Amino acid sequence: MPHAEPTEQDAPRFTTPAGEIIGWRDRGVIRATGIRYARAERFCAPEDEPPATMPIQATQWSPALPQNSIPELDEALGITPQEAAYCEGELHLSVAIPDSPATAPRPVMVWIHGGSYVFGAADLAVYDVRPLALEQNVIVVAVNYRLGLLGFLGGYANRPANLGLLDLISALRWVNTNIAAMGGDPNNVTLFGHSAGGDAAAHLMIAEGIDGLFQRAIIQSAPLGISRNRAKMHGKMSRKAADVKDDTPLEEVLCAQEQVVKAAQGFGLRSAMPFGTQYGHYPLPIEAEVDAAWRRAAPKFDIFIGYTLEETALFLVMSRNLSRLRQFPLIGERATRAMVAATTRKIYKRDALMFARRHAKAGGNAYVYRLDWGKGHYPFGASHTIELPLLLGEPASWQYADIVKDVEQTDLLEHGQRLRELWADFARNGQLPPTGQLEPQIVQWWQAS
Repeated sequence: MPHAEPTEQDAPRFTTPAGEIIGWRDRGVIRATGIRYARAERFCAPEDEPPATMPIQATQWSPALPQNSIPELDEALGITPQEAAYCEGELHLSVAIPDSPATAPRPVMVWIHGGSYVFGAADLAVYDVRPLALEQNVIVVAVNYRLGLLGFLGGYANRPANLGLLDLISALRWVNTNIAAMGGDPNNVTLFGHSAGGDAAAHLMIAEGIDGLFQRAIIQSAPLGISRNRAKMHGKMSRKAADVKDDTPLEEVLCAQEQVVKAAQGFGLRSAMPFGTQYGHYPLPIEAEVDAAWRRAAPKFDIFIGYTLEETALFLVMSRNLSRLRQFPLIGERATRAMVAATTRKIYKRDALMFARRHAKAGGNAYVYRLDWGKGHYPFGASHTIELPLLLGEPASWQYADIVKDVEQTDLLEHGQRLRELWADFARNGQLPPTGQLEPQIVQWWQAS
């Protein structure tokens, strides 16, 4: 996503508690990109960035946090190698604001990217939040957080766990403190996260230190079905990770991460996403108390939680071994559909429904959605990530993505605008009609009870 540097005369400026922020204009929005919200030494909790004494030049994209590439996912999402630059030790976020007068503080939506807690970045072109901010008159903040071995494994060698979650809490503190000076309403903040990002949003609801930092959560395709009973797996991973020292070169750390992943094999479906939140480590309660914690939190939050019709079709396509199953004469396609249905239900659907029902029974406001868009589009169908080309980026952003190969740009534009409107409507006040749908082939939703 190239952009021109603003001139000194026309650069938008914001005087915030963090300091004077200098942004740039981009086709109807004001961007303030690559803002450092915290610093973090390796295997240490983040330290909030102190107020700047010099103007903050917020004109470069946020660098990603260290990670290994996943070529199959790059192909599915159309991510190019040159987007993979990363840095360690600094944590950044980017803000998009409609470049138009506002009569009242705008709702704020905070994007938490997914990627199994090992992959992704806030400012990837396919995750561009500009259309959402521009069309829906909301402020969108996209956040980076630590991943993998550096962000979501701890509890060993005096290293804290849940560092990536602590990063997100630090980012939310930054939003709470500074967003009013940028035209946003700090009392109307909605998290929206996909996959691991949705899982993080759900767990932030029961994390210590989040009081007042957000009011709503849109939890997209969170793998809640594999979020529990992970202690033995994490213990085995930790023994392998203990060989990594605080001063081990970063490239060696990323190589070691692959060995830590191998140590997690043999734990069923959990092995497919070995890194993640760890119960019983700050800021999360012990596993036996998480349901009670979510019940206590329910009256504080509005939630919109859901899944796609064929979540695990993405992983089937990405796996050469599983893809071969589809080629078997007569039974291949039928067996594939059965596998996708069973694993979608076990990892995503079942626990999303349980989450919403528990939330509603505990006095919270909860809606559930099922997204069908893409059904019948071989080979991905209505798979995991399929809503992202509708919510984020523009058709040109997704031109190399296999998941929407051969989809007409007009379809992406038309259906994307409708889905963005639905997401933003929920973010404005946490309310939707009790039931509804955006055409049968896009999304259906209903209120949990």
